[in-house]
Parts: sequence; structure tokens; C-alpha cells
Amino acid sequence: MQIREFSGEELEDVAGEFFLPMIARTGPGFRGRVAVQELGEALTLSRSHWGEPMMTFRTDRMAARASTCDRLLFCVYSAGRGRVRQHDRSAEQPAGTGVLCESRSRFERVSSTETWSLTLRFPRQMLPLLTAEITEACARSVAATAPAMQMLSAYLDRLFDVADDLTDRQRTDAGHAAIALLAMALRDVTPSVPGGGGPEEVLLDMMRRHVRERLADPHLRVEELARRHHVSVSHAYTLFERIGTTPGAYLREERLQAAQAMLSDRRQNWRKISDIAAAVGFLDLRTFERAFRRRYGMTPGGWRQERPTSDPLPQP
Repeated sequence: MQIREFSGEELEDVAGEFFLPMIARTGPGFRGRVAVQELGEALTLSRSHWGEPMMTFRTDRMAARASTCDRLLFCVYSAGRGRVRQHDRSAEQPAGTGVLCESRSRFERVSSTETWSLTLRFPRQMLPLLTAEITEACARSVAATAPAMQMLSAYLDRLFDVADDLTDRQRTDAGHAAIALLAMALRDVTPSVPGGGGPEEVLLDMMRRHVRERLADPHLRVEELARRHHVSVSHAYTLFERIGTTPGAYLREERLQAAQAMLSDRRQNWRKISDIAAAVGFLDLRTFERAFRRRYGMTPGGWRQERPTSDPLPQP
């Protein structure tokens, strides 16, 4: 477990170090505390306390960079009150309710009182909902009285308390169970998405899953992806335009994110950088190093030496 205590002046630095860049507004006497449990696969569960009202937000520019670190946040207030705004929707968050946010779109979160909260933070692809359904679920309150929400809240609270006593495998399994409960709770608030369950959306999700499951295949290319899903290359490009990218760019980003996660994981220290490159589909080490440097601003070896942690801080 990682624990940090900090002032309002330190909040942006703490968020940038442990979570995602954001802008914070607090009073001069603000104090905060966060404890973070890592549950594997870039999934974290945090418990936070904010001593007085505060506001955090992500700008359009920050959100535009999230394509390389596409994360979702689900926050439950155990005490206090707040509000979340995203996609021109505003969700009130009294104690006991939960709210989902996505990092790739601008959002604002305001805590209007002293608050205690639990935050589940994880990669977007872990949530078994369609892309459009996830976006439509953001900034919509999950009521504290909903049975699925009651199950999820109790589970997250207990999981945080016992996570230190679990094995690595158990923590990973427990994290997946939390995501499954979250998906169940979100289905109660996700409105019907026009065309969201249509064949094009389903096909896109199948193609994205295919990419994630075969990152180690160095021969996976746009042409192969299209052939396996019985569409033309041009149609594959049309499908990926729905999420603002191309098939090749999506494949490259997934490979680099997987490599970045392995380089950030101390349990992977035994792996040579060339082994990590091969594990995510790069046959040529120099090609991998150039791509990694362009994406993260340093070489894979430099990243491993600096050891920026890949899973940490919480959205309040």
C-alpha cells in the first residue's frame, strides 16, 4: 500500500506523479491523504480524505493526450458531497453514490464538503461494455439505494482493507471481480445508445479485443486484422475512426502501453528490454526504442531506471 499526505499546493504534483495530470483548486489550509492498493494490470483502488472543499479538472488538452493512457475512474463517496461534470452532464454525488469518468474527455469534479471516498481506477478495455455505453455512463449517478451499488460499495470497502493480505494472483482476481460488479451497477444507469449495440459497434469491439489479445504477434497488421474480421482494409479504417484513431495507431499504442506497464513493474525486472520488445510484437529492438522514445520522451532503459509508477493516485 502506498500512502501520501499533502497540502493543496502539492496536490497537482501528487496527481501528476501518481495518476494523471490535472489542475486543482483548493483553499490555503487544505490537507489531503490518499492510500493506494495496486490490484494488478494497471488497476488500483484508493481511499482518499479531503479536509475541506476542493475542485479538480482536466482540460481539453490534457484529455487529448489520454489516447496513450485511456483510463476510467469510478468514485464512491463514503462521506461528504460533491458533483461531477462531463459530456455536458452534471451528476450530484451525495454519500453512497458512485460516478464514472473517462480520462479522454474533459471533466470537472467538485467536492463541496470534507469528503472520504473510494476510487477504482483502471484501463478502459477492462470494462466489458461497448465504447458508446461507457461514454454514456459517465457523469451519471449510481444511486446508493440500488442493490448492485450496495454490493459494489461493500465489496470495494472490504477489498481495500484486506488487499495487503492477498497474494498477487488473489489481488488480480479480486480486481477483476470488482470490475464485474461495476459493470453490473453501470448497466442500471447506462441509457440506450442509438446504434450502440449495432453490428458496427460490436465489430469494432471485437477487432480491438483481437488486437489486445495478440500484441505479441509481430505479423499482426491492418490487413490481417481486416481479413480475420471479413471486412476490407478501408472499412477497418472507417470503424476505428469512431474512436478517433486508425487501426495501425491503435495497435502501436496498445503495444507501447503494454511495454510501459512491464517496464514499470518491478516484478518484471528479470526481463531484458529486448524480451519485453518481443513480448509486445516488436522484432527489432531499435524500432521499439525509437517508438518508445517518441511516445514517452525517454528510452525504455531510461523509463525503467526512472521507474515512474504506472498505477497510482486517485481521482478525488
